[in-house]
Amino acid sequence: MDRNIIPQHIAIIMDGNGRWATEQGKERTAGHVAGVDTVRRITAECVRLGVKYLTLYAFSTENWNRPQAEVAALMNLVLTSLKRELFDENNVRMRMIGDRSRLPENVRNAMEKLEADTASYDAMTVTIALSYSSRWELTDAMQRIACKVKAGEIAPEDITEDTINHNLDSGFQPDPDLLIRTGGEQRISNYLLWQIAYSELYFTPVYWPDFKEADLHKAIESFQSKQRRYGKTEAQIEEEESKLNS
Repeated sequence: MDRNIIPQHIAIIMDGNGRWATEQGKERTAGHVAGVDTVRRITAECVRLGVKYLTLYAFSTENWNRPQAEVAALMNLVLTSLKRELFDENNVRMRMIGDRSRLPENVRNAMEKLEADTASYDAMTVTIALSYSSRWELTDAMQRIACKVKAGEIAPEDITEDTINHNLDSGFQPDPDLLIRTGGEQRISNYLLWQIAYSELYFTPVYWPDFKEADLHKAIESFQSKQRRYGKTEAQIEEEESKLNS
């Protein structure tokens, strides 16, 4: 792994918690508890490697349709696991994206307090996608922009990609360079659809509770093996790199 080519922003779909627990004869919630330990380890490793943004898909808007007991257990896990110590010891700032209006009040208050308490930390930003889906985020952004058009703050013809970016809930951070999905599935599941237009995608069969630092390194090595052309030709990219190195 080349320490000079570390992704600035890694996004992760933390999948496989429930299946990990079921295969071990445990309740599904045990997998989510085990997944919290992985969050701690991977957060610390990303800081060590120099990653600046880590976005974790913790709970989607579709997850509200799961059995009520599992939803309640997940909300309680958010309260008990996202402690300030995790962010203090790594000098990491916490941000949240998602539909806050659907969260229980105690969870919403705890998340907002953690955002405020860690606002000055600058080693890395960990963004928790909670009650989040990309379609919700894009709909919310369109509504914000429509309100600005209605108020005369912006003309429809002046709406650009930057306008949309700035009105996204995640607009405070750059697009992901690398998207990792654990658990074996190879789909995006309504996650950061606008932002991953040019992200490298990495799928692994490893369940999230079993995802180790070595697995993160493999994903980064895969990222480093790709040439990101953004619509340009390979020759154009090589010419630009040659000019930079000369």
